[in-house]
Amino acid sequence: MNILFNRLFGAEQHNIAIDGDFLGGYATVDGIEVAIIGTRNKAAINASISLKVAEAILTVISEDAETSRLPRPIIFLVDTQGQELSRHEELLGLNGYFAHVAQCCELARIHGHRMISVIHGEAVSGGFLAFGLMADRVCALPEAQVRVMDLRAMAKVTKIPYEKLLVLAEESPVFAPGAENYWRMGAIHDLWSETDDWKCCLIAALAQTENEDCRARLGLERSGRELAAQIAALVAAA
Repeated sequence: MNILFNRLFGAEQHNIAIDGDFLGGYATVDGIEVAIIGTRNKAAINASISLKVAEAILTVISEDAETSRLPRPIIFLVDTQGQELSRHEELLGLNGYFAHVAQCCELARIHGHRMISVIHGEAVSGGFLAFGLMADRVCALPEAQVRVMDLRAMAKVTKIPYEKLLVLAEESPVFAPGAENYWRMGAIHDLWSETDDWKCCLIAALAQTENEDCRARLGLERSGRELAAQIAALVAAA
């Protein structure tokens, strides 16, 4: 993990603690302190990790409000295989914990905290939706694996033959896994390459954070979601 931290923030420019699959701390980006919250080891997001993420977000909001300083940006480092699939977590009401994390992200946004997600491993299903996709800007490192559902699992749920889904995945990014397809749909703003200076990319991402959700527009521009922006506009005007 230290290699990743050094490439993103520079050597000796970060103080990040690792607690199992959860990580949190602070770093300096272009002379500005940022809060770091994330996961590693393809973490299965459960109630415990959800509460750690939520607590970390609320701590940043509270600390900045108490000191009256400018709201620090929050960097989410995402590596998750999705929600933990267990009866125990379902009985705890894991969806409610995810909703709590999403509400904390929105509270941070209201208080002026910019949020950037950097996918450094996997970004799957509810684990990604809970906090990674809630950011203002989403970036993916090389080899990042992004998907909502495996095509075989999708075939079981939708009753669409797996072979047909393979064909659909070739035609439309909506059915296809992979960071590039999510970039085409606008869900990922930036794809970083191995040769990029990730620290410079992160600085640029922070500077390009927008106040409005532009993912539908990006999906249209990149020919990944050709109807979403139009339909959203019709609903907004209704």
